[in-house]
Order: sequence, then structure tokens, then C-alpha cells
Amino acid sequence: MKYAFIAEKQVAFPVAALCRVLAVSRSGFYDFVAEPETERVRRDSSLAAKTRAVFAEHQGRYGSPRVCRELRHRGDAVSEKTVARLMRENGLVARRKKRFRATTDSKHEDPIAPNLLARDFTASGPNEAWVTDVTAVWTLAGWLFVAAILDLYSRRVVGWATSANNDRDLALDALRAALTARRPPPGLVHHSDRGSPYASADYRRALDRAGAVASMSRKGDCWDNAVAESFFATLKTEALGDRVPADHDLATHAIGEYLDGYYNPKCWRASESAEM
Repeated sequence: MKYAFIAEKQVAFPVAALCRVLAVSRSGFYDFVAEPETERVRRDSSLAAKTRAVFAEHQGRYGSPRVCRELRHRGDAVSEKTVARLMRENGLVARRKKRFRATTDSKHEDPIAPNLLARDFTASGPNEAWVTDVTAVWTLAGWLFVAAILDLYSRRVVGWATSANNDRDLALDALRAALTARRPPPGLVHHSDRGSPYASADYRRALDRAGAVASMSRKGDCWDNAVAESFFATLKTEALGDRVPADHDLATHAIGEYLDGYYNPKCWRASESAEM
């Protein structure tokens, strides 16, 4: 693989320098070039280039499982084991996950809505069902709370907000943003955990005015809101990576750039493809 890499890069860099960096001999490289490539070497070289392209396209956010899925989506019959090997050989390491803080407070006396989704996270069109949750992002100025609402049809974020406080106002800000952007028809299913912001009278009134129907997860069961949980794990890894923002404004800016510049456009393309 080292010789194949040198052969690929020799147009841009001197062969001697490449051999020195990769700790191989020039004579060995020239012997490699002189011999016909085997089918496996040619395929590995092609797949390695595609793997690097997918990894770069997603700015180091994808590990081998997601790179593999993307390559398969593009028509390459490849195993996750092969992709993991190619990423390892090419020094491609995905961003690590961030620290975690619990955000749900279900110790309240407000009404609890039934679980209408029952873990069925599919939708036949936009604005049929939304899921929402809150996560916490660590900054040098302390925790920043992020509320987001996703449309189950495309997984697009239709509304989001940040705040230093994990409270009803944060949840309502995200809901208002989503309702303003989408103006869903009556009957929308709005699914959340059973935390106090979502069970509050103000939040329930906002849903009633929009003609939305509340749905809530069972107590202590994160799998009932798995789409939102998975999204937040991705958000913290991909929007910030190993960075710890200096303050809440910088964290909010990074999250906005990720959602508007990367995540949502990707979901938009995916939903368009599903409709074709």
C-alpha cells in the first residue's frame, strides 16, 4: 500500500522524499512500478482514494461504518472491515465523542402524553412527525444547552435554540423557530421525553395552537427518542470535534455553521432523492 500511495502522489512530490517519509527504499518502489499491479492492489488504491475523498468531504466526522455506508451508497461493494483497514493505513481517524451531561427532569406534576410513536421513527412525508430533545455542550464558560427539533421524514433540523439555562423558554424558542419555518398542518405528532419543559402548560398551549399532538417517551427509556439521541451524539462530535469553545456565543456559532452549512443541506439532498 505504501508503494501504491507513492505512485499516486509522485506527480506532486519527489519520489525520494515520499520514500523517505514512508520509510521504504526507492529501489523497492521502482521494482513495484515495473511489475504489473495485481487486481487487489489496483482495487485497494482506488478504494483508498475514494475513502480519503469521503472522509475529507465530511470533514473528518465519519468513522469506518459511515464511510462504508457512503461508499456503498455510491456504488462500491466494500466491507466495513476493508474500509477500517484503509482508514487505518491512511491515518484517517474520526473525531471523538464529547463529554455528557443529563438534561431531562421528569420529576414534576404536569400531565404526561401517551407514546404515540412507539419507536416507529418513519414518516411518509414532511411535517407528519417531529422529535425533539435537549443536550448540553461544554464550553470554557460552562455548559450550553441546545434544543433541537427534527422532522422524521428527512431528519432535517427544523428548529433549534441555545441557552445557558435548560428551561421551558429554551424548548419554546426551538418550537417557535420550527413552527415559523414549517407552518405544519394540524395533526403533526410532536414527540419528546417527559421532561418538565415539554410537559409545562405553556408548551402544551403552544402545541394546541399549532394543532400538534403531543407524544412522550416512557420514563427512563432513551430508546423511545432514539432519533433525537443519535442526532445529538452526532452534533457534538461533528460540530465541535475535540474543540472546547471559549464561550456560549462561539459554541452557538459553530453549531449554526454545522446545521446550516453541512447537516441540513445533506438531509435536504437525501429527502429529495427519496422522493424521486
